[in-house]
Amino acid sequence: MLNENDLRKLNETGIDKTTVHEQLKRFETGFPFLNIKSAANNKCGILKLSADEQNKFEAIYENFDGKKMKFVPASGAASRMFKSLFEAKEMLESGTNADIVNAKNPTVKYFFENLTKFAFYDELAKYKISSNAEILESLLTSQGLNYGNLPKGVLLFHKYANFKRTPFEEHLVEAAKYAQEIKTKTANLHFTVSTEHLDMFKNLQNKTMKTYTDKYKINYKINFSTQKKTTDTIAVTKNNLPFRSNDCSLVFYPGGHGALLENLNEIDSDIIFIKNVDNVVPETKLEETIRWKKIIAGVLIDYKNKIYEYVNCLQTNADSQKINEIIEFFSKKLYIELPKNANKELLLAKLNRPIRVCGMVKNEGEPGGGPFLINENDGTTSLQILESLQIDKTNKDAMEIFASSTHFNPVDLVCWIKNAKGEKFNLIDFRDNSTGFISEKSKAGKEIKVLELPGLWNGAMSNWNTVFVETPIETFNPVKTVNDLLRKQHQI
Repeated sequence: MLNENDLRKLNETGIDKTTVHEQLKRFETGFPFLNIKSAANNKCGILKLSADEQNKFEAIYENFDGKKMKFVPASGAASRMFKSLFEAKEMLESGTNADIVNAKNPTVKYFFENLTKFAFYDELAKYKISSNAEILESLLTSQGLNYGNLPKGVLLFHKYANFKRTPFEEHLVEAAKYAQEIKTKTANLHFTVSTEHLDMFKNLQNKTMKTYTDKYKINYKINFSTQKKTTDTIAVTKNNLPFRSNDCSLVFYPGGHGALLENLNEIDSDIIFIKNVDNVVPETKLEETIRWKKIIAGVLIDYKNKIYEYVNCLQTNADSQKINEIIEFFSKKLYIELPKNANKELLLAKLNRPIRVCGMVKNEGEPGGGPFLINENDGTTSLQILESLQIDKTNKDAMEIFASSTHFNPVDLVCWIKNAKGEKFNLIDFRDNSTGFISEKSKAGKEIKVLELPGLWNGAMSNWNTVFVETPIETFNPVKTVNDLLRKQHQI
């Protein structure tokens, strides 16, 4: 199936041919659905902290003096954010009357009615915008602001009295308030960006850095990385044969946000905060976010300390009483049910893993993944964040469990990636490769299928120790469409 030219190309790009063969086989077999035991909720799987517990964990974090990092996936253009506006632009260009366009799509009408409220309005007004068509041309294309092709991280999101901020800058503000290291007064941030946008982010950093260094009296250490080409996955035809371009070369696609596990794996830090680039609010509305970031980080430290204690016991002289205590910890704290014949080796293997604490908000109808309890193939259970694609839609019981979910995944994670000896785990070892996705796309007018790697907070972290904590809805304010910027959470 792969010829000499294919193998030569793989060798040049660094993509492993064995991996490609495995991917081709996966198109044939598909990915197995996960065996759901139940939805995680406040009765089983999601911690709902009392006021005293919140204060306790916040204090634990505030006394922590280790290394901290804020990891922000910021790759890709914001084109989906402006989907409805692109559609309106196409209609207007075809001669459709503006009133008809607005009538067909109320979100477009709402956008134009509130145009002056957007932080980017003043910049937009520098161009010719005497009609709706000109507004969209100047906003979306390279004839103006080019927002339809830029990454979200560099767009103007929030308008203050005397200045405006991008998501990149709002993440600098957040890092200053909860992620700076006590000893060095340094805030470390890592942004994953697209190769074509790297210079854009660096220019924004150079332009704004002094403002935030002076304002918060701290140092910033900012790194950028791009998605590795070696994580690209092969595309196939609808018949599962390698799809080829006009010159007969193999075609590869980025492997989705799960590919960023490679980037995360290169970070050397004790605590790593993970948060999407568009989930930011103005500084005036940050109080709840800051507090809950500290709380879930305190939960992480508390669990880490207990796990380290148990790992050291199992590696030395754990007696039967201690082993029973550890088994209860699995059941009551990690919601991992173990086989009755679980031995020290299994206990140690299950404990000696990376740890993640995930904030979960009450489900208010947002699309996306959620927290569930899963039956594993080794006879144990685990807490996982699932996407709907991982659920068997023909399984009535599974669908009823999925529908009963009370919470939603806002991508609010705090991670610990070192073992009890202080050595970094190789995160790739803890990925479940059977949890990827297959999606359909169009290339040059032809139907193709592409494979996404296990999602960063889904299958890429399947074999981590997981803790879910309920967090307030106020901590979840993503900008999926341009009109989300008109919500009260983003207006000052």
